Amino acid sequence: MFGLLVILFLALPIVEIYIIVQVGGIVGGWNTIGLMILISIVGAWMVRREGLSIIAKVQSQLAEGSLPTKQLVDGLLVAFAGALMLTPGFLTDGIGLLLLLPPTRVIARTALIARFRNRVQVGGAFSGPPPGFGARPPGFDPQVYDVGEADYSRSDDSPDSPIELGP
Repeated sequence: MFGLLVILFLALPIVEIYIIVQVGGIVGGWNTIGLMILISIVGAWMVRREGLSIIAKVQSQLAEGSLPTKQLVDGLLVAFAGALMLTPGFLTDGIGLLLLLPPTRVIARTALIARFRNRVQVGGAFSGPPPGFGARPPGFDPQVYDVGEADYSRSDDSPDSPIELGP
């Protein structure tokens, strides 16, 4: 996984620069910069629109009392798309725009859920304590840790006064 990230961080900027240079050679330098700015503005508008739509869907799912799993994954994908839109370049902008379109986002969401389905164990909110909850460690001696009962009082009624332990 680490190797893949290193390759992405090294290869992606080189590919982005190559594409920018190629587009600049075809349409001109200023037109390339204008196109990148236009794509970023459209992308920011789409991120805002899709984000607000997802928030409304999450709120309606919560109001119905159900867990908005798909909407939360969609929100994560839209946030990732927004991060890609901030990265200068046509390749990352293209991937970001694809993630902002609902049909392609459904494909990405389905792939993500399938990939991580076995890695996440889902339980109800009140499915009981986790295994070993409240268990004592091996060799635990309650006599060593028994503090018994203690009486305490303050020397005056001020909350800043020191606490005095009684017998």
